[in-house]
Amino acid sequence: MDNISIDSYRVDGPTKLSDRSTNVDFGLENKALKKELKEVSEELASFQDTLYAHGKYGVLVCLQGMDTAGKDSLIREVFKELNARGVEVHSFKVPTSLELNHDYLWRHYIALPERGKFSVFNRTHYENVLVTKVHPQYILGENIPGVDSVEDINEAFWERRYRQINDFERHIVENGTLIFKFFLHLSKEEQRQRLLRRLELKQKNWKFSPGDLKERKLWNQYQVCYEEAINKTSKPHAPWYIIPADNKKAARVLVASILLQSLKKYKDVQEPELDDEIKSNLEIFKQELEKEKE
Repeated sequence: MDNISIDSYRVDGPTKLSDRSTNVDFGLENKALKKELKEVSEELASFQDTLYAHGKYGVLVCLQGMDTAGKDSLIREVFKELNARGVEVHSFKVPTSLELNHDYLWRHYIALPERGKFSVFNRTHYENVLVTKVHPQYILGENIPGVDSVEDINEAFWERRYRQINDFERHIVENGTLIFKFFLHLSKEEQRQRLLRRLELKQKNWKFSPGDLKERKLWNQYQVCYEEAINKTSKPHAPWYIIPADNKKAARVLVASILLQSLKKYKDVQEPELDDEIKSNLEIFKQELEKEKE
């Protein structure tokens, strides 16, 4: 969707979430949005084929958002046209005992994309300055030297984390990983409606957890933490995009369009030239295969 101005969704300076819209439809009905997504996703799939052949970049797509923001369905719909072998999805939940025996970035580092592939993080390394900031007691499970109580988790601690995350992202960008960070910006009322649907529709009951309501009561705290994390870590090499998420179909089109428009700017991503010797013998190889019909 080339007429989308992606600059208006990218965070290039201080931003307030309360000033950002949670809804957009581009003036299109659901059927048209679905058609648009298919077209953009097919172009994205074609680019991924070339990216794989080129073999120098990996693409990291980070998705963050409140519960019910639509992360799972966005992943399913945006990437379903791509070669399944070229996309790996990682859903980061509560750290395991193995993961807690490493630093908090370790499990994300080992999930980074291979060159030529996409990795999608469904929840990301930013959980370490979001959920843990709302619930600082979780940090104690990391066994960090000098952090023996919640009182040790002060503002200087969070500033170090933001610096560490920025350093991590700069390091991987300088070594060939292209980063796209999307915050699915959902309104509190839309979340209420989606949670109600989980309760009302039998096929969605399994998605509901009483913990969803407990976290919902902390909505304002989460908004403050998201806003601070986005402002501290949106950089030219690893920008945040704030995606209006009340309309799921439009949000999917927007994410796919941002990816496609941004990736097309990498003009060096081209299919490699054939070796001269192979190129000069193409006709011979063709004749050899055609003879098999005889």
